Amino acid sequence: MKDKLLRFLSYVVVAMLATAITLQMTIKTGTGKLDRLENLIQERFIGDADGEAMEDAAAAAMVKATGDRWSYYIPASQYEAHKEQSENAYVGIGITIQQSEDASGFLVVTVDPQGPAQEADIMVNDLLIAVEDQDVRGMTASEVRELIRGEAGTKVSLTVMRQGEHQTLAVERRRIESPVATGEMLEGGIGLVKISNFDERCASESIAAIQKLQQEGAKKIIFDVRNNPGGYAEELVKLLDYLLPEGDLFRSVSYDGTEKVDTSDASYLDMPMAVLINGSSYSAAEFFAAALQEYQAATIVGEPTVGKGVYQTTISLGDGSAVALSTGKYFTPKGNSLTDVGVTPDVRVDVDEETEEKIYYGTLSYAEDPQIQAAIQVLNR
Repeated sequence: MKDKLLRFLSYVVVAMLATAITLQMTIKTGTGKLDRLENLIQERFIGDADGEAMEDAAAAAMVKATGDRWSYYIPASQYEAHKEQSENAYVGIGITIQQSEDASGFLVVTVDPQGPAQEADIMVNDLLIAVEDQDVRGMTASEVRELIRGEAGTKVSLTVMRQGEHQTLAVERRRIESPVATGEMLEGGIGLVKISNFDERCASESIAAIQKLQQEGAKKIIFDVRNNPGGYAEELVKLLDYLLPEGDLFRSVSYDGTEKVDTSDASYLDMPMAVLINGSSYSAAEFFAAALQEYQAATIVGEPTVGKGVYQTTISLGDGSAVALSTGKYFTPKGNSLTDVGVTPDVRVDVDEETEEKIYYGTLSYAEDPQIQAAIQVLNR
């Protein structure tokens, strides 16, 4: 435990040299207390204590004690999944699930048309009731997804209910690249670009979606960054550079005071635009909307965002675990902070909890989506 905690604090020291003296003092005094506590547990505790679990709990508590809601500890058991998420790729079968209203199982909400689940005849609206003969009723969606996960090339057995009949299907797990941006034509020459995050491939896929919609006759664009958790600043800047004229795009200031200002060239997308946001649009998604708003290049529609104006650096701790530590701040083109302020939409359209859930899972038609309809009205003025 001592070694891991020393490694953890040492990496923080490297990442934050400006406060090295303070952190070194923490190492000296903090590890002494933790060592004494560990020794007490080992020598006097009457039960069985899991050393690794205690180390993880101590590391997580240390990060939480910073008071920063955005920094977090990543146990070794979760680090690979964390990296896969930022790569917009994962090992799985290509489905999304949602617990049924009566908790009788998990509905298959989407099936990747190029994924192994499609090849194995898994269908939308199948009710998943077991994984590897293990009943999933009573589990959370996260627990079920963990059962489905595994190594690429291995198979997993799924039992589904379809039209009143049980079917057990074997599906091969594969590495799957999740689409980051998708485009779809709406009525009246309006194209809709849904951006799920700003991780790898965001800019290239978003630009490709815009260009394809233009070829299909789109004269106006709606960007949907609702429920978008953010991602890489580099991807954000590439996309903003494509959309906006010459000028500042984005500012960042790191823990050591280093400031970086990203700028755009003179070329830009000369089309009427709207951006959809909500309370689950974070970080890069917020700065995307804010930049377009400050340039008066798009009308922002939806609900106010939370205001995540800091960025995290993921630092490996050498034993398979890591820490995502807030190491800098972001600012809009005009130098404004969004921290705890967020983005206020130009046209506010609130939705109830049921509608919000349908938007999240993609089960609400565009005709029933009040925020999309409001954006259409804005662009048709």
